[in-house]
Amino acid sequence: MSAPQQIAESAIAILRDNDRGSYTVPTKGLYPFQWNWDSCFTALGQSHYDLDRAWIEIETLFAHQWDDGMVPHMVFHEQAPGYFPGPEVWGTDRSTPTSGITQLPVAGFAVHALWKRSGSAFAPRARALLASLDRWHDWFYRTRDPGQTGLVAVIHPWESRDNTIDWDIGFERVPTVGVMEYTRNDTKHADPATRPTKAQYDRYLWLVQHFRSLDWDSTRTHDASPFQIVDPGFNALLIRSAFETAELAETLGETDIAVRNRQWAKQGLAALDTLWDSDAGQYQPYDRVGRNLLHSPSIGGLLPIFAPIPAHRAAAIAETLREIGAAVRYLVPSHHPGDPRFDLKRYWRGPVWLVCNYLITDGLRRVGETELAERIRQDSLDLIQTGGFSEYYDPATGAPLGGGSFSWTAAIVLEFLGHER
Repeated sequence: MSAPQQIAESAIAILRDNDRGSYTVPTKGLYPFQWNWDSCFTALGQSHYDLDRAWIEIETLFAHQWDDGMVPHMVFHEQAPGYFPGPEVWGTDRSTPTSGITQLPVAGFAVHALWKRSGSAFAPRARALLASLDRWHDWFYRTRDPGQTGLVAVIHPWESRDNTIDWDIGFERVPTVGVMEYTRNDTKHADPATRPTKAQYDRYLWLVQHFRSLDWDSTRTHDASPFQIVDPGFNALLIRSAFETAELAETLGETDIAVRNRQWAKQGLAALDTLWDSDAGQYQPYDRVGRNLLHSPSIGGLLPIFAPIPAHRAAAIAETLREIGAAVRYLVPSHHPGDPRFDLKRYWRGPVWLVCNYLITDGLRRVGETELAERIRQDSLDLIQTGGFSEYYDPATGAPLGGGSFSWTAAIVLEFLGHER
C-alpha cells in the first residue's frame, strides 16, 4: 500500500470513529458536539467514501436552523455533563439545545461541492438545502450589516477565529465584571499554553451572558455588542458561498434565490476592497465600534483569496504568502511571523490550520498560482507525518497542538489527496 493510501485510510478511520450517525464530533472530549463549519469541511471529506453520509452531515446542521434564519455554531445533540459552556449557559430554549451565535459561513461552498460530486439523484436534497442557505445569507445581511455596507460583522470571537490578534483592541471594550464562575473544558484536554487565556475567556462569557439577557434577539445583538469586527476572512467565505449558492440555484431553476445571492456577493466583493492594506499586501479587519481599520496581519486578511477578488489583489496576497513561507517551515501560519505579537503555539495567534490551507490553495489555483498552492498542499501533508491528524500545528517544527484525531483535519487530507489523484 502506498503512503498516500495509508494516509487516506487513516483519515477515513478518524472520520468514522468521530461519526455519531447523523453528525460528526470534531474530536472526542475536547469538542463532543456538532460545530457548524467543522461539519461542512467534514462533509467534504466524507464525500470521498460515502456521499449519502456527507449530505446527512450538512442536513443535520441545517435541521437546527433558527426561525429567523441563523444557523448556530454549536448543536448539543446529547447531554453535556462537564462541558463548558453547555446548554444551560447559552439558555437558547430550543428543543435540541444550540448556542446563540453563528460561525463562518462556508456551507454554501460545501453544498455546491457536494452537488457537483453527486449529480441529479440528489437534486431534492440540494434544493431543500438551497432554501436554507438563502435564509441564512439573508439573516447575515439583515442583522449583521444594519448600515447596508455590504460587509457583515462578527459580534463574538467564537463566531470566527477565537483568539486571533485581530480582536485584541476591540475586545478590550468587553467588560469582565459579573462573569459567572466557571471551569473550562478545553484546558482539561489540551495544554493551556496553546489555548485562549483566562482574560479572553472571561470576555467570551460576558458576551454570552449579555446576548442571553437580550433573549438572543438578532435584531438587537449587533448594535448592543461592544465588539463588532468586520473580519475580511469571514466575509470572503460568505461572498464565495453566496456566489456558489447562486450558481447552484441557477442550475436548479431557483431564479429568485440566484438573483439575491449574486447581488449580495457582488456588493460584498466591492465593499471588501475598502479593507485592503497595500503596505501589508493583504486585507485588514475593521473595528465598526472604533471606526478604524486595524493593523493585524493575520490569516484573516489572506483568506479573501478564496473569494473571486481582483487579480492584482490575489497576486499581492500570493507575494505575501511567499514572504511568509521564507520565514517558517510550514505554511500557512495564522498570523504573520514578523509581527511581535506572533505566537507559535497559541491557537489562532500563529499555528497552522489545515482548513485555512485548503481555502487558500483553492484560491491560489483559481488565479494560476499552482506552484505556491502545491507548496501549501505538500506542507499540509508533511504536517500529518510530523504531528498526525491534529487540530493545529507549530509552523516552525510541525509539532501537534490542540486536540488529536481531528475530523476536519482528516477531511482536508482527503480533499488534498483527492486533488492529487
